[in-house]
Amino acid sequence: MKQLVLVHTGITEYDKQGRIQGTLDVPLSKVGRDQIEAITQELAPLGATNLFTSPGQASVQTSEILSAALSLKVRPLDKLTNINYGLWQGMLVEDVKLKQPKVFRKWQEQPATVCPPEGETIPKITDRVAEVMTKITKKVKPDSTTLLVAPAPLASIVRHVVTGADLGNLWQSFEAAGSWEIFPLDKPVKVEIGGP
Repeated sequence: MKQLVLVHTGITEYDKQGRIQGTLDVPLSKVGRDQIEAITQELAPLGATNLFTSPGQASVQTSEILSAALSLKVRPLDKLTNINYGLWQGMLVEDVKLKQPKVFRKWQEQPATVCPPEGETIPKITDRVAEVMTKITKKVKPDSTTLLVAPAPLASIVRHVVTGADLGNLWQSFEAAGSWEIFPLDKPVKVEIGGP
C-alpha cells in the first residue's frame, strides 16, 4: 500500500508571534530547525523513497534537513504553495479578530465561504491541492512511502484532500509545526467544498 507521510514545516518566528504567513517567504526559526532534526530519527524507520516539498523558505529548509538525514532527493512542487491570505498576510491573527470580528468568526466556522481581501478561497486551493495529490498518487510506486513537506495551513488542506478529514481550525494549524502524520495514499479522496 502506498503511504503518505505529511511533514508539517518547522515553526517560524511568524508562527511564534501569531502572525499570518500565507505565501510570505519566512525562514525556519532555531526552534523549527531543532523540531525537524528531532523527527528525522522517527521518520528513518519508515523507509521513505520520495520527498516532495511545497515552495517557501521554511518548507525548503525543512526538506533539506530531511534530505540530508534520510538520503532523499528533494522534489519541489511549485503548485503546492500555501494559502494566499492576501492583505491579511503579516498581520497578527489577534488583529484580524479585533478589526474584522464577523469575518474572523466566519473563517473559523465556515472557512470555505470566506475569501481574504485579495486572497484565495479554500475551494480554489483545495482544487489545486487535489490536482497535485492525484499526480503524486499516480507517480509513486506501489508499496512506497512518500514524504510531503507542507506549511500550515496548507498541511490541513492536504490532509483534508487525502483523507476527507475536517479542515479543523485553520488559524491554529501552525501548532502542529514540526510534527508528522501518516495516511494511506492508494485512493485519492474526492472532496466537495461549497463556497466562492
